[in-house]
Amino acid sequence: MSDRIERARCDGGLNPLAQHDGNIREGIVEFLLIAFLGKPLWMWLLFMGLVIMLLVFDLGVLNKTDHEIGIAESLKLSAMYITLGLAFSGFIYWQMGGEATAQYLTAFIVEKTLAMDNIFVIALIFSFFAIPRQYQHRVLFWGILGVILLRGIMIGLGATIVEHYHWVLYIFAAFLIFTGIKMLFAGDQPHDMADNKLLAFLRRRMRVTDELHGHDFVVRKPDPETGKVVRFATPLLLALIVIEVADLVFAVDSVPAVFTITTDPYIVYTSNIFAILGLRALYFALAAILHRFAYLKYALSILLVFIGSKIFIADLMGWEKFPPAWSLGITFTILTIGVVISVIKTRGKKPEPLDFDAARH
Repeated sequence: MSDRIERARCDGGLNPLAQHDGNIREGIVEFLLIAFLGKPLWMWLLFMGLVIMLLVFDLGVLNKTDHEIGIAESLKLSAMYITLGLAFSGFIYWQMGGEATAQYLTAFIVEKTLAMDNIFVIALIFSFFAIPRQYQHRVLFWGILGVILLRGIMIGLGATIVEHYHWVLYIFAAFLIFTGIKMLFAGDQPHDMADNKLLAFLRRRMRVTDELHGHDFVVRKPDPETGKVVRFATPLLLALIVIEVADLVFAVDSVPAVFTITTDPYIVYTSNIFAILGLRALYFALAAILHRFAYLKYALSILLVFIGSKIFIADLMGWEKFPPAWSLGITFTILTIGVVISVIKTRGKKPEPLDFDAARH
């Protein structure tokens, strides 16, 4: 009798509260194991929790006050993000294996490199709106939140489409080959911010101040026509919106590129976000030396053609997929050659100043 009572006590039979707690724990475990886009929910929550912690640490500790971020601080912050991004590949290996790890690292490198041109555009936007360096980090920080949301939507939609219509990957691949060839033979065309249609649309639809108001995106001030106190957008908000749209445009190239490397939404999304986090942190160092990477665009062109052609090569060779280890090695080799040639060819070259005063007025 005493043995049965002891077993019942251990099972919670004589303790309804313990049994209730056990049911709650089981419910939580079942919830965390729910599959979302092919992976357990806890893996997504772990990643998002890590990103939120990084953003809180960035804004709440490292950049609590507005200040100009120098090259040394930019390099340290970027090194932290790159280290974490590479370290995350250990988690990928633990949960998904070596092949998935190679795919993650390839996607991470490709996304980071393809976003290099985005840095030039960001520098152009900051120059056009005359955003002081001490406020630029604030714009980039809040821009990351938009990137996390918008990239998530694009990748989620892309994963769903590819799952149901696998032939779409061939369209992605052909688009990348076309983009790479076009980039290879296109000249250096300057971006004309003065005639930007999005900017003209925003100015028509929003009240915008002519000057900055500290680090505020929106301010309240009297309307010149009615005298009523209303909200005005500042140039800081316009810069943020234009940068977000520019990132969306660049994602049209980079997201399909990663989908041709892997169709796993978890690898695509995590590699994208880690690459962008580190690259935006590196912006303040790279903006001053972008002219030293003048020949990198040719390497990027070849890389896009290679990434796009992999699916066709795999079909011709009768492979299930292009070997991830080969893809990682070839990607790294192409980019290394591009960087080395750029550094050698631009030795001693000075950056050209960006002057937008005339265009702005």
